[in-house]
Amino acid sequence: MSTAPALSFADLAMVFSDGTHALDDVSFDVSAGEFVSVVGPSGCGKSTLLRNAAGLEQPTGGTCSVDRSSLGYVFQDATLLPWRTVRRNVELNAELQGVGKAERRAKVDAAIRLVHLDAHEAKYPKQLSGGMKMRCSVARALVLNPQVFLFDEPFGALDEITRENLNAELLRLFQTEQFAGLFITHSIAEAVFLSTRVLVMSARPGRIVGDHRVPFGYPRPHELRFDAAFGELCGRISADLKVAHA
Repeated sequence: MSTAPALSFADLAMVFSDGTHALDDVSFDVSAGEFVSVVGPSGCGKSTLLRNAAGLEQPTGGTCSVDRSSLGYVFQDATLLPWRTVRRNVELNAELQGVGKAERRAKVDAAIRLVHLDAHEAKYPKQLSGGMKMRCSVARALVLNPQVFLFDEPFGALDEITRENLNAELLRLFQTEQFAGLFITHSIAEAVFLSTRVLVMSARPGRIVGDHRVPFGYPRPHELRFDAAFGELCGRISADLKVAHA
């Protein structure tokens, strides 16, 4: 049985054509069944890291190893097609991959059930709340059963209650699907609540300056956020983040 990580960065560096040095010497792995969150100052290269993982940008140094044929990407915006219903949006990736109609229908049904949009599959994006749009975006990525899931701060624009509800939904999906997750966020509490591990990036050029194992098991009740150990870990990550801003 292979023990190779699902996603691996080795000495990754990124310098843009305008001379902006976005990332430098970034090295870490994400294994199957591991959920890693990255926090850091604005502009430190967190999203650039995801784009390199997805193959949307090529690093100027180092390597990123991942099976891009089994990769899901959830962007900051739900990026739904307004002329397609929820169901038609969810099936888009499978349709583009040429999945047959019968198989596609079964996969779409399963994904819609997983994110609890069964009663809304005939609606259009303009009829959905912000939280429902993000659930639709997650379902679209789920259709192809990715082994690696990339999340680029998907809940950042949502109100706190909706965000916490979607955190719980995402944890449920993680436990069910056991993918390798890489999650970008500005919220330390969100990172700790979701993750098996939290990484802290420095100001640009982004480097990993903190690596915190999260000791809490799954499932994680909402009340965990008020636990003293949870607060203590958030405090240690916050201290790293203050150094990262310096």
